Amino acid sequence: MVHQPFALISMVSPHPTEVTCYPLGLPMTHRFGVTFLLAGLIPNPLDIRFTEISGLGAKITTTNDPCSAPTLSASKIPTGIEYNELTLRRGLVMLSPVSKQVETIFRSFKFFRSDVLITVFSELGVPTGAWMFNEAFPVEWQLADLNAMEESVLVESLVLAYSRLRWVTL
Repeated sequence: MVHQPFALISMVSPHPTEVTCYPLGLPMTHRFGVTFLLAGLIPNPLDIRFTEISGLGAKITTTNDPCSAPTLSASKIPTGIEYNELTLRRGLVMLSPVSKQVETIFRSFKFFRSDVLITVFSELGVPTGAWMFNEAFPVEWQLADLNAMEESVLVESLVLAYSRLRWVTL
């Protein structure tokens, strides 16, 4: 509730009530959430506020069936699953567990894998869908251009490779 000076308080009409239907009392600034699960179990509460995610997807790889008759269109057989790399973008966060992990990887080439859960929320903050990216690890980190002539948030991009993608039933 906005506090007003005593002189502005009106006895005729009540003050408008605040909207408090937000989950945890916070406005929905994101329609999705990212959760890094340390050791596959413990959620990392500091690396959650990503503003953009891209690369959600997978593809079945195929090859021509060597047993099919040579025709104009050869039969295809599935050979495996190829996952896209997952790209996460956010304002630069210093000294978070993920940023420390990225620093360690690029400094000493020592890798840590973790599961990453991406959850989509309704307008009321209710989870409506989720995907689990197993054994994810950073393969690329990039910082946006530094430009003293612009007033913008410094954005970092983190690209993750992972071994498996699973849909999570809610």
